[in-house]
Amino acid sequence: VQLQASGGGSVQPGGSLRLSCAASGFILDYYAIGWFRQAPGKEREGVACLTKDGSTFYADSVKGRFTVSRDNARHTMYLHMKNLKPEDTADYYCATVGDYYYTGCLSSGMEHWGKGTLVTVSS
Repeated sequence: VQLQASGGGSVQPGGSLRLSCAASGFILDYYAIGWFRQAPGKEREGVACLTKDGSTFYADSVKGRFTVSRDNARHTMYLHMKNLKPEDTADYYCATVGDYYYTGCLSSGMEHWGKGTLVTVSS
């Protein structure tokens, strides 16, 4: 089981980025997926999650700006980010858990994790 995140980088405020997370070793269709982030000195927080059946969760701070999606055929999950703000600067992680076991967009509830990809929003 492996998750490989990519797409991070540096962007100016107001800019956009798309993070990708490629899954291997398991069938993504049966899993809830999530994106989490951790800024220096802060706890990891749930940004956006998506269940097998399409239910979504978004942190209040990203509602209307971030969109989580999945392409099961490509075994890939995405986080589309627009109107980025300096406070969005963090390491972003993708994670999954069997959909049956999903209890909310909480890092403690996720089973598989990818390595972080850094997003820096600065002018």
